[in-house]
Amino acid sequence: MKKLINAVDAVVREQMEGMALAHPDLLRVSLEPKYIVRADAPVASKVAVVSGGGSGHEPLHGGFVGYGMLDGACPGEIFTSPTPDQIFACGMEVNGGAGVLLIVKNYTGDVLSFETAAELLHGEGVAVRTVLVDDDVAVKDSLYTAGRRGVGGTVIVEKIAGAAAEAGYSLAQAAELAQRVSVNCRSMGMALTSCTTPSAGKPTFDLGEHEIEIGIGIHGEPGQRRIPIIDADAVTTLLAEEILNDGPYTRTVRSFDPMTGDWDEVSLTSEPFRAGDRVIAFVNSMGGTPVSELYTVYRRLAMICKERNIVIVRNLIGAYITSLEMQGCSITLTRVDDEMVRLWDAPVKTPALRWGI
Repeated sequence: MKKLINAVDAVVREQMEGMALAHPDLLRVSLEPKYIVRADAPVASKVAVVSGGGSGHEPLHGGFVGYGMLDGACPGEIFTSPTPDQIFACGMEVNGGAGVLLIVKNYTGDVLSFETAAELLHGEGVAVRTVLVDDDVAVKDSLYTAGRRGVGGTVIVEKIAGAAAEAGYSLAQAAELAQRVSVNCRSMGMALTSCTTPSAGKPTFDLGEHEIEIGIGIHGEPGQRRIPIIDADAVTTLLAEEILNDGPYTRTVRSFDPMTGDWDEVSLTSEPFRAGDRVIAFVNSMGGTPVSELYTVYRRLAMICKERNIVIVRNLIGAYITSLEMQGCSITLTRVDDEMVRLWDAPVKTPALRWGI
């Protein structure tokens, strides 16, 4: 194992210390419990947007803390969910009186931790809403989830929800919008190599020299199938068709009621993409793939969308939700309306994403 680390048990702490030193104008860091908040938190009378999850996916989530995006992020250990006390402390730190919106990727550990934190925050008189992201079309259930995994769509949800909160949306309005964005996101990923967690010291799965893995997860989970290596256009076509051919997807999610402190079950349906849809196209590196190769993927993706009369109105290309040093990529398409595009375009200033300022 070759990694730029000092000690396995210090990886996350030292990463957070480095972020604090690099971006004192944007964020503050707490090391006990571990969380990252925007430098001016709490912002009075603004909905606070909080997310989090296992480390190893950087810049998700800490790299998106700042104006126009997240108010707080809670990093767990590598590929390990944050704890409820982290999320609770972070929520209390950023609450400016308008409530806290928790954005949760659909992994069993994340869901349990965020649900517990929501109840703890409610117990302290903080209004809370939760939004689930489950955009991965590769699997119905996995080792980590009940239902589809939350992957690249998380970045899109966090940006649009963060802009809505900055624009003065109420907690109910921001939560409704964030969930609407989530149900319009679909993603699919692939790997050329596995990744190595510092604690394991060896690849998460074995992949032959002439093989690629289709449908991988962001925790280094093996995908839905393994195939002989193919060229970039063929990979892109395979991923895009999985997304564009995915049918309606209905699931029941638990939503926290800030008035009663109870959990409601809500049925949500993701409609398939259709000709004429406008989308944000997101081509993401899994950590080890250079931007030059991502542009090759985007080239073919743009062709496919044009052939299907899917209109790309915005794009994002780069390493934004990674799996350590895994070589590979993911594609996310998000159906958008005028409101979502306006909020996507709104100013943002974070360590990893910034425009309009």
